[in-house]
Amino acid sequence: MDLYSSIETPDKVKADSPVYVGKEEDIKQSQRITASVHDREVVVFYHEGKFYAMDRRCYHAGGPLHLGQIEDINGQPCIICPWHKYKITLATGEGLYQAINPTEPSATPKWRSKGIKQRTHKVRRKSCYFIFLTHRTRVS
Repeated sequence: MDLYSSIETPDKVKADSPVYVGKEEDIKQSQRITASVHDREVVVFYHEGKFYAMDRRCYHAGGPLHLGQIEDINGQPCIICPWHKYKITLATGEGLYQAINPTEPSATPKWRSKGIKQRTHKVRRKSCYFIFLTHRTRVS
């Protein structure tokens, strides 16, 4: 299984049912996979010993998040959208930005949250397989 692997949900599966998306070792090796789950394009990331899942397209303009780089911002792993460099936390889907106050110049801008912008999904391990559960976050 590679970065561009895709798994589709069978039509008979209920919308909130867990869905098999791949073997643990395959996902660890490739670091990320894409899948179609309940008619949603999702990406599963493996980063620093943890698994994360979110919708594959960026909330801003539909950029391909599965092609983005992962960076640590304020202790949180974030995916950087390759189109417009939007920063999204892997764990919660929060959009981050650097706040600048033009009336009070600061040497280092502070990272701030835009709120939860990207839909994330729960990932569960079951006998070395992964399954999705229902959508975890509501976007603001």
